[in-house]
Amino acid sequence: MDAPKTLQEAIQFFSDYENCRKFMVAVRWPDGIVKCPRCQSDKITYLQNARVYKCNGKHLRQKFSLKIGTVFEDSPIPLEKWLPALWMLVSCKNGISSYEIHRALGVTQKSAWFMLHRIRLAVTTNAFGMTHKLGDSEGGSGVEVDETFIGGKLKNMHKDKKVRYEKRGGSHGKTIVMGLLDRDLRQVRAKVIPNVKRETLQAEVMNEVKRGSRVYTDEAVGYDNLRHRFVHEFVNHAERM
Repeated sequence: MDAPKTLQEAIQFFSDYENCRKFMVAVRWPDGIVKCPRCQSDKITYLQNARVYKCNGKHLRQKFSLKIGTVFEDSPIPLEKWLPALWMLVSCKNGISSYEIHRALGVTQKSAWFMLHRIRLAVTTNAFGMTHKLGDSEGGSGVEVDETFIGGKLKNMHKDKKVRYEKRGGSHGKTIVMGLLDRDLRQVRAKVIPNVKRETLQAEVMNEVKRGSRVYTDEAVGYDNLRHRFVHEFVNHAERM
């Protein structure tokens, strides 16, 4: 499935429910076999007119939608709005506000605020159900790994906020976010981490990337032992951006 590369393409692509359905199936069940979220049976029938699946197993609540078990659940907002909002959040390097979602997708600012908080929660907790690891031990373009510090400067903060940040992040007071990009899947995962120590960085890579995959990092010492589990290559930021 070719991922949209511009906002216009994303809105057009996800305006078709069938594209939304295929996207959700690919994310939740990478093998393409839809399973019941209650009994894990793969004996499933898709009810096209109702846009729901029905499990042939004998249990309560046999019907389920693609929203079940995700942060989209219990929301009247359709996937045709949720997925472009998700694309905007993960594609905008400098972040995005609820007012931008409101103007671009035609939802109320209150709904856009709710959507952003749900999506950020999903990115933090892996609530999209993405249990498979990134990378491919048999080849592929590899996985890029990096971390960044997010937040304002302490000198510009109000005194009360400065104290809270110092308790949480030391003298810098910034939140550390680690990101991983699978070049082949064009899939990004991001997570808030407590520090940039070697054991923290390498544990996250081992949890998210298949052993033997090609991994690209900068030359920080925190990544220096990845060569024992991965094909580890370095990127010099002073030479390449």
